[in-house]
Amino acid sequence: MSKEYKGLILDEERALYGVMGAIVCDCLFAGEADGESALKETSGLKIENCEFGLRYPMWHMSDSTVSDCKLTEACRAALWYCDNLHIKSSRLGGIKALRECSRVSVSDSEAFSTELDWFCKDISITGCAFAGEYPFLMTVGLKMNNSTLNGKYSFQYVENAEITNCDLNTKDAFWHAKNVTVTDCTVRGEYLGWYSENLTFIRCKIIGTQPLCYCKNLTLIDCEMIDCDLSFERSYVKASVTGAIESVKNPISGEIIADKIGEIILDIPSECEIRIR
Repeated sequence: MSKEYKGLILDEERALYGVMGAIVCDCLFAGEADGESALKETSGLKIENCEFGLRYPMWHMSDSTVSDCKLTEACRAALWYCDNLHIKSSRLGGIKALRECSRVSVSDSEAFSTELDWFCKDISITGCAFAGEYPFLMTVGLKMNNSTLNGKYSFQYVENAEITNCDLNTKDAFWHAKNVTVTDCTVRGEYLGWYSENLTFIRCKIIGTQPLCYCKNLTLIDCEMIDCDLSFERSYVKASVTGAIESVKNPISGEIIADKIGEIILDIPSECEIRIR
């Protein structure tokens, strides 16, 4: 039978350090002792209906689930160096909530954290609401579905990502991204996707100034582009756009097809075919 830690108030240093195969439920990790690293070096835990208000609680944790938990704004750098975690119906607050973790799924949860999900690998996000600056920096292997994101500088240097049915409100998204497919999403922001490689948008609504410049192997399939001026500058692009593009500037090569293009600016030699239906 699994050992159970239930209804406790734990504020000492390394309160449950190294615990294996236990249930931790209805506990509060906060108090005057102000101890750090409550669940460090643990494995096989079921953490349920707990509140965390102290620093670094879950480092080097593996093969565990976190459900119906709250990580407050005081709970900084909560999950680092973890592997094979399932987080559901929880709220992640505090700076640097996830870092250098692998094989993590997050479902039906909220995360409001600056520097969220940096240098992670094989991350699955479903039914979540996220907010912060620089989320998913240098994450490799990301699947994100039916979620919302509000922030700045999202998905920079991300690789091998699939994002579907999401609402993304974010400036400077997908800079230097590689091998990313975005399907049936709304993407609002400025300077989308600069310096990316193998970035594909399928049936997306793209809103904002100067999108998709300096891209290699950029693809748009049946997308809308709203308020998109100076688009595709110095990009290698194949784009099929429904509706109008405000302006196109100096694409290098490929093909751009739209129902209407307000202005075509060609100040450099271009091998891109630009057609209006």
